[in-house]
Amino acid sequence: MASVQFKGIVKKFKDNLVLNGVDVDIKDHEFVVIVGPSGCGKTTLLRMLAGLEDITDGEILIDGLRVNELHPSKRQIAMVFQDYALYPHMTVEENMSFALRLRKTDKGEINSRVDEAATILQLKKFLKRMPRQLSGGQRQRVAIGRAIVRKPKVFLFDEPLSNLDAKLREEMRVEIAKLYQRLNATIIYVTHDQVEAMTLAGRIVIMNHGIIQQVGSPIEVYRKPGNLFVAGFIGSPTMNFMTGKLSLQGETLLFTGGDLKFTIPSFVLHDAKKHDGREVTVGVRPDDVLVGRTSDKCSDKVEGVLEVCELLGHRENLYIKVGETRLLATVEAFFDRSPGSAVSLCFNYANMHVFDKATEKRISE
Repeated sequence: MASVQFKGIVKKFKDNLVLNGVDVDIKDHEFVVIVGPSGCGKTTLLRMLAGLEDITDGEILIDGLRVNELHPSKRQIAMVFQDYALYPHMTVEENMSFALRLRKTDKGEINSRVDEAATILQLKKFLKRMPRQLSGGQRQRVAIGRAIVRKPKVFLFDEPLSNLDAKLREEMRVEIAKLYQRLNATIIYVTHDQVEAMTLAGRIVIMNHGIIQQVGSPIEVYRKPGNLFVAGFIGSPTMNFMTGKLSLQGETLLFTGGDLKFTIPSFVLHDAKKHDGREVTVGVRPDDVLVGRTSDKCSDKVEGVLEVCELLGHRENLYIKVGETRLLATVEAFFDRSPGSAVSLCFNYANMHVFDKATEKRISE
């Protein structure tokens, strides 16, 4: 397998700047997921690595070799596309072996590689079928098998699960994770789905508007998002945000935002005097909004009104209005209050995130 480096990558389509100085180092045998909203430039970056798009500026290196001008066929890369891209007139076996037959690979070697890939992907009984006779998940496995038989240095996945239903996506996530463990390959995987990113990645590259926002392990970007965009993009349900101002009260800071008032402990923001008068956005995940009996352990409570209860089986989403601010809390199922009830809540300060309002950068510890 191989390492991959993006150095100062810029991509323009006429006057439209799609990528703006992207720098990422991907190690040999690493599983990296590039995630971001539609239009952020992640697929363009992948296509540039594959040689399907020209590079406006910067360098791409595979195992230290600059590949900017190298023909796609010589980059030793295999790409799995969103729409499977199977030849409808060929059988599964013919689709998987097509690239090898073009290279005039020995027939015995072709049969061996196809058999190995079909075994890994549980496709052996489908080898003589046509793509139209397969389900969406089976077609995607054929597309992955076609990549495996080529034995590339780097596997590229471009939103491979987006055409599948929810149950199949879950199944295929597991299959791709098992495939990575078996092949120990270098994989670069593009998606807009942060659940895929969190469950598959060794490291996540989070992009927005053609710029890398943060790079880190799933737990790093979840626990310590570097800015407001990352905090809102990573995590499901999404994080609650409250905008207000900090004021010094003794040795601690008081947050005031509309009808919300609560103290921010010193372990969240050190050197309280430095933040006196600062305008901030405070972020709290729904799991860290403590409601009702759970909030009895809190001394710094906020009073609100329960608007909607959303039962999700073993968990329940509570939509609570505090003045003009709406907060989402996730609690154990069968919460014993009905919509319209007054509720008290507080926050798990250990998992509180504070961002500067102007720069949107993280300032909490």
